Amino acid sequence: MDDIIAIVSSACYFIAIATIIPGILHQVGVKARAVFISAILALILHGWSLSDLILHSNGQNLSILNVASLVSFIISLAMTVSTLKVRLWFLLPIVYSFSAIILAAATFLPGTFMTHLENKTELLIHISLALASYAALIIGALYAVQIAWLDHKLKSKQALAINPNLPPLMMVERQLFRIILFGNLLLTATLVTGFVYIEEVFSRGNMHKGILSFIAWIVFSILLWGHYQKGWRGRRVTWLTILGAFILTLAYFGNRFVREFILS
Repeated sequence: MDDIIAIVSSACYFIAIATIIPGILHQVGVKARAVFISAILALILHGWSLSDLILHSNGQNLSILNVASLVSFIISLAMTVSTLKVRLWFLLPIVYSFSAIILAAATFLPGTFMTHLENKTELLIHISLALASYAALIIGALYAVQIAWLDHKLKSKQALAINPNLPPLMMVERQLFRIILFGNLLLTATLVTGFVYIEEVFSRGNMHKGILSFIAWIVFSILLWGHYQKGWRGRRVTWLTILGAFILTLAYFGNRFVREFILS
């Protein structure tokens, strides 16, 4: 049953993608209602599948694929809701593809990393903040990619105004900095709770995570300072956002990937 739920969820994601792409390529209106129906069904089934993958009678299975699938679910949900206000059709196929692939991998390539968060409130808070900050900053990186693409199209003098599926560049840029500010505040709280509540934060297995997360925090802080104090925009913002997201990905998943896939 779990396999069927994951397959149907992935199929709904791909149906949403198949509905979006023709509208983008042919510069006609995307059939938003069909996209949202498929996406909502995919998200409901994705959440159902995650509950079965993660929640067990003897604890929580936070394997790397389960965590990645949870993050992809959060990002897909946030981006779907955001599309109701801002036209993010260009980004949704990327987000939905990632969610479908990771969900399938988590279902058919099961791993085990059992924890007992019900007995560790501080650790639960820390992990929740970490997931929220990572999801927000990855969304920021996706916004940065869209800004770079829109900027390239404008500089190459390709008409974007006739495409009803693309948002105004300035609107996306404003949203980008709001998301990065919010994500960096969450990352700050993640680092603080990690240092205060996690006793093993300086252990050999966790030290790299704290160091890389702090470096990512510095990158995003410099980016925000440069924008609000020096007016940074354009490629510098795009590359710093992607760099910060990449470092944070190494912090959250690098060591786990080595332990669960390469060493095992």
